[in-house]
Amino acid sequence: MPEQQNTEYKSIWKDEYLKWICGFANANGGTLIIGKNDNGEIVGLSSAKRLLEDIPNKIKDILGIIADVNLHETPQGDYIEIIVEPQPNPVNYKGEYHYRSGATKQELKGTALDKFLLKKQGRHWDSVLVPDVMVADLKQEAFTFFKEKGIKSNRIDESSKNDMPAQVLENLKLTEKGYLKRAALLLFHPDPEKFVTGAYIKIGFFRTDSDLLFQDEVHGNLFEQVEKTMDLLLTKYTRALISYEGISRIETHEYPKDALREAIHNAVAHKDYSGAIPIQISVYADKIMIWNYGQLPEGWTMDDLLKKHSSQPHNPDVANAFFRIGYIESWGSGMEKMKNQCVEANIPIPTVFAKGNDFWIVFRKDIYYPEYLKNIGLNERQVKAVLYAKEKGRITNKEYQEINLVARRTATNELTELTSKFELLKNTGYGAGSYYELIAQ
Repeated sequence: MPEQQNTEYKSIWKDEYLKWICGFANANGGTLIIGKNDNGEIVGLSSAKRLLEDIPNKIKDILGIIADVNLHETPQGDYIEIIVEPQPNPVNYKGEYHYRSGATKQELKGTALDKFLLKKQGRHWDSVLVPDVMVADLKQEAFTFFKEKGIKSNRIDESSKNDMPAQVLENLKLTEKGYLKRAALLLFHPDPEKFVTGAYIKIGFFRTDSDLLFQDEVHGNLFEQVEKTMDLLLTKYTRALISYEGISRIETHEYPKDALREAIHNAVAHKDYSGAIPIQISVYADKIMIWNYGQLPEGWTMDDLLKKHSSQPHNPDVANAFFRIGYIESWGSGMEKMKNQCVEANIPIPTVFAKGNDFWIVFRKDIYYPEYLKNIGLNERQVKAVLYAKEKGRITNKEYQEINLVARRTATNELTELTSKFELLKNTGYGAGSYYELIAQ
């Protein structure tokens, strides 16, 4: 049997393999087998009985834990099995913290080590206490905003409107032992960036990926960032179609306002602020891309995120405050809400993807882009034709033949599919003057 996430084979013993034991102890536990090769085949140990006495003592003396060490005697040779249980407290090897991830061991350093140590203590990044900051240093208007929004959302009792800042913080569990938590500074301090580098939002309008036309930066506490960002997106970076029902003025935005707001709320609430990088919103003529530094919860896949799921916020204290004022839900339903709002607005559902520390959500104004067209079953020629019609406004049978180098019969059949099966194009005119144009979305 080959090596797995919780199994490691070594043909001989070296004291440095205590690092592997440390990695198992700090993760989900595992088994280290000495006397087998990488394929799990027994190669035997000549000093198995001596190691049976030495290894447990080294584990206890150097790592400070106890592991089950068993000797197995077989016709092919002896081998030793070391069973390591996950430990509730951090385990270090001579000051180094190792962690088993997948089938590899890694030494934790920097922010990764900070997160690990906090997790072992039952804390999150936003619950860390900050010295030398007083309640009086926080912004009174932020508390007023919080109470008004919370009462309006029916998640804060009406009687709380006269609560003083200290009481609001106490109710939100944002103080401990006389200190404020990081979340309190992000939410209520006039300048959170004094304490948290990169705690702001950048917005830019791009003609192409490399051609930035204009940009803005949004600073202040998290409530201010959310409100200012939404205002900029709706008034400066996108347009609204104005119509009237009787004397009532109706604004229809290019993207559903509530879906955009939900995405901004989630980006701000779930961002990994230890990365010290601002949230970045890139606006194009046909899409909005929202990026933040973050990761999926441990063990999650993208499918887990996109379906109904439990709520596992990266910053629970920030998320709790956002929930109290109606910014986010506590049931993991935000993605589903965004999808439904986009469907109702007759635009594609948002695309979400995560890789490493990059977390993206992308809104598009229409369905006419390559990834979507391929996903619904169009072949490469049909994709090219739809994009041609999008750019030129129309496409003829002859142009289909020319851009795809196909016969008239093939062009006719594939254009018919685009009109009747996929319902992306409509045929206008008759005979030689006929052409195809996109069906309005």
